[in-house]
Amino acid sequence: MVIKVEENKILKSIKPVIKLAELVRINEENIEAVCKDFNSRNVQYWMAASPFNLSDLSDKEKLNFIFVFNSINFCYWGKPKWTIEYEGNQYDGAWGMIGCLRRAIDNKVPILQAKYLAKISEGELKEILKGNILIPLFEERLKILQENGKVLEEKYKGDFASIVEKAKKDTLNLLEIIISDFPSFNDVAFYKEYKVLFYKRVQLLISDIYRTFEGENYDKLKNIELLTAFSDYKIPQVLRKLKILEYSPELASKIDNQIPILSGSEEEIEIRANTIWAIEMMKEKIKPKIPNITSMDIDSYLWLLGQNKSPDDKPYHLTRTIFY
Repeated sequence: MVIKVEENKILKSIKPVIKLAELVRINEENIEAVCKDFNSRNVQYWMAASPFNLSDLSDKEKLNFIFVFNSINFCYWGKPKWTIEYEGNQYDGAWGMIGCLRRAIDNKVPILQAKYLAKISEGELKEILKGNILIPLFEERLKILQENGKVLEEKYKGDFASIVEKAKKDTLNLLEIIISDFPSFNDVAFYKEYKVLFYKRVQLLISDIYRTFEGENYDKLKNIELLTAFSDYKIPQVLRKLKILEYSPELASKIDNQIPILSGSEEEIEIRANTIWAIEMMKEKIKPKIPNITSMDIDSYLWLLGQNKSPDDKPYHLTRTIFY
């Protein structure tokens, strides 16, 4: 199957990994089977399924919310798993993080203001992210919020909408500005002699903007179709369950026994690269019946599929990282 990489530098950087990978492979026959049953009615924007209402926020507040959320939306796993309570319900992972921000807004904490973020204290953030345990990588989250708040305040008058306007509402321009001005979004790795670009959180941020404002003010993002999948823990887990991703016996044993995999290792890079490539292959298979299908549509579909947990699910790979 031919994947067009010419105009997409992420796919171009991933191609050598796909060619050289020894630990992870893509089963094309099973892609065929899954795509045959793919129905566009099952494609739903992941945040639209959120149990939290953000309709009371202004457009600029929504943009700042998306920016703050994606700044610290990473690495929730552990035993016990970090869990929060909101209005009598328990949430973890990304839902837990959105719940924390919603709870902070309810409590009049100025979490969407760059000036506040730039000087947020350890105690303040602990209260905002309060759960059953201290969230993993707490110090990293604190540093990122302070750094991002400072840049947003000093360069963009505290308003993420200014960045979208500076990018002239072009996806590729927006991506470049964010990874340049906010280093924690610059998600790259090195595989043998190759530099590999993943850009998970920045792509998800841009996708969230597009989907949140669909048909309205900030949805007019050119080149949105060039976004790839957002390679994290959940998507490769689902692709493995669908028998699209296959692991070497050694790697499968490591994941199934929940042995951590190092960030930046060949194992991790091969999992993430093949995840993105598999979704590009799925997209090419689905396009004849759904011409406007995008990688982010398939990613969202798979992520929501992964929220339907069953007792026989195999674990996802465990990597401590700020990138996903």
